[in-house]
Amino acid sequence: MKIVTANRLEDGAVVYLGDDDRWTESLADAAQFDDQDAENVLAAAESRVEEIAGAYLAPVDEDGAVSARERLRETIRSAGPTVRLDLGRQSECCA
Repeated sequence: MKIVTANRLEDGAVVYLGDDDRWTESLADAAQFDDQDAENVLAAAESRVEEIAGAYLAPVDEDGAVSARERLRETIRSAGPTVRLDLGRQSECCA
């Protein structure tokens, strides 16, 4: 299974394509696609150039968690810098 992720042009936030074909900041709300459909969904998402940039597929496990080598990358993308907890999205929860 795979999800589609990108960055929202409006503010640069990491977003995921949801079941309703809308972008969400929540990984838990990301739609999951089988490998056969994922490429077509990605192509459609990439055409939405007024909304997002840098769309790509990320593999997820059966629980919807990003898997394989992309796990670290997606953790950093969604939370922010790993060297300073006072920056990025993690600063919102830990201030």
